[in-house]
Amino acid sequence: MHKLLVLYPKPADPDHFRDYYVTNHLPLAVQMPGLLAWRYSFDVAATNGETPYFAVFEGDFADAAAMAAARTSSQGQRASADVVNYATGGVVIIDYPVQDGAG
Repeated sequence: MHKLLVLYPKPADPDHFRDYYVTNHLPLAVQMPGLLAWRYSFDVAATNGETPYFAVFEGDFADAAAMAAARTSSQGQRASADVVNYATGGVVIIDYPVQDGAG
């Protein structure tokens, strides 16, 4: 499993961000080929102090190659190009392989 994590710092207009993200951006993002599961939240909290992030998106892919193919696909490129329409606070994109464990 490989995870795509998108972190959004606070935008200039939080209401516009929420509305645009749910109505326009999310429908683009979830069309990426190979996306196995996805989730997002506008309720991002920090354990200590104030969180530097306003929203988060997580996408699950089978592996790094599937994620890379999704991001370079026409759907992935459209989603990437759309970010400027709502994320005025910027965006941090990271990805990593997931290590499963049991406790």
